[in-house]
Amino acid sequence: MTDAKILPKLLVVEDDPGLSKQLRWAYEDYEVVVAGDRASAIDALRFHEPKVVTLDLGLPPDPDGTTEGFATLAEILRLAPDTKVIVASGHGARESALGAIAGGAYDFYQKPVDIDELGAIVKRAFHLSAIEAENRRLQSAIGDENRVLGGLITAAPEMLKVSRTVERVASANVSVMLLGASGTGKELLARGVHDASKRKGAFVAINCAAIPENLLEAELFGFEKGAFTGAVKTTEGKIELAEGGTLFLDEVGDIPLPLQVKLLRFLQERVIERIGGRKAIPVDTRIVCATHQNLTRMIEAQQFREDLYYRLAEIVVTIPTLAERPGDAGLLARHFLHRFAKDMNRPVRGFTPDALAAIDAWGWPGNVRELENRMKRAVIMADGKLISAEDLDLRADAEEDGARRINLRTVREDADRVAIRRAVARTEGNLSGAAKLLGISRPTLYDLLKQYEMQG
Repeated sequence: MTDAKILPKLLVVEDDPGLSKQLRWAYEDYEVVVAGDRASAIDALRFHEPKVVTLDLGLPPDPDGTTEGFATLAEILRLAPDTKVIVASGHGARESALGAIAGGAYDFYQKPVDIDELGAIVKRAFHLSAIEAENRRLQSAIGDENRVLGGLITAAPEMLKVSRTVERVASANVSVMLLGASGTGKELLARGVHDASKRKGAFVAINCAAIPENLLEAELFGFEKGAFTGAVKTTEGKIELAEGGTLFLDEVGDIPLPLQVKLLRFLQERVIERIGGRKAIPVDTRIVCATHQNLTRMIEAQQFREDLYYRLAEIVVTIPTLAERPGDAGLLARHFLHRFAKDMNRPVRGFTPDALAAIDAWGWPGNVRELENRMKRAVIMADGKLISAEDLDLRADAEEDGARRINLRTVREDADRVAIRRAVARTEGNLSGAAKLLGISRPTLYDLLKQYEMQG
């Protein structure tokens, strides 16, 4: 005995018993559930969770109007925003149907019903619902992968490539150098290297540029009691504290030359000597470092040791700026909005169109750190539930980089990719919403995703 085939559920909201019966028997490829009014439609929605709904706007107690139909539409989309609702348009009611589309309905059909035409609309709605569900699954999978790397938030291929590189090198016992501008998330990725490795010790971070030169050696290597005035007890340095774990040296280019020699010895021999000590102490600490400086030029200027560079840079990972990560500014802005609104108990829930346009257009010279700071300010300054460009202290017409390649086909493709990524980011993976933002039809968007290999 074979199991019965599970059919996708189609909810038909129609108060005409004859038409309801006709529709019930017309679609043998679906499990058709019928409701005759708003209350029964909502009950059926909660119980059956259909992906597609056909909805007659003329429902009792207002069968000749649209009040109940619009109220039903709004409640369906509030309870299940991803549901594809196809509204019915009677003679002379096309304007109402178009109004329903503006209110979030997927499509409309003209009465009297043409079964074949409506069937094609329903079939397409189920198909697009399945594609969008898969897209959300993939977006969720990307998010899980990013959390492995210490909470990195990105949907940009450029940054996903960096995260995959970090995952691959994490398990290898090699030194890693992270290169990137200030505010790009170097410490977050350094923590990702540690979290994805098999090392059980602590993750210890030190900013080499923030500590005076005469104190940096003691911070790194520790000191024995009595080594200098004020050394009242033996103190372990950061290298020892990271035993069995990872030491993150931020702004490694600021380490003075004399101290570079001592750090090189540790990397070569894996032993240290505390200040004032005479005993070599073996330490198993992995080094991950970062800098925004050009170390190659510093080597040429004899400001950084070449042999130390090659010890630190066994693996080099270059981190793109936020401007080089299309769509990520919008994703990160939403993340910071939710975080700060919760932390500060503010009622802010979203962005005005001018704010979204400004976020996309701004060059973000301070990268993620600048975005985080602007979002914190905006959450505090916003008067209502939506953040505006003024709250962010950004111009909606912010100038973008004017440099473009000459080949027109390449320019068009690049522009399409950027626009699609931004639209998908703004709508949090909802491809129907992204198509509306882009001003194109849903099939056109899916064709572009396939053409540019942006699916999966």
